[in-house]
Amino acid sequence: MAIEIYLHNTLSGKKELFKPIKAGRAGIYNCGPTVYDTAHIGNLRTFVMDDIVRRVFEFNDYEVTQVMNI
Repeated sequence: MAIEIYLHNTLSGKKELFKPIKAGRAGIYNCGPTVYDTAHIGNLRTFVMDDIVRRVFEFNDYEVTQVMNI
């Protein structure tokens, strides 16, 4: 059973219902790590959160395309 997915819009500062551009598909773009020094535990947050968001969409039967820059 799919649920409504709400995301925080950083531009408006409000929680908004996710409405896909193409039905059943979600595209995710993530900024990757800034490789200017050794990795630390704070870098892990990006990967964990991006993975959780992707899994929520997949669990709700969305076809997900995820891109991360390095």
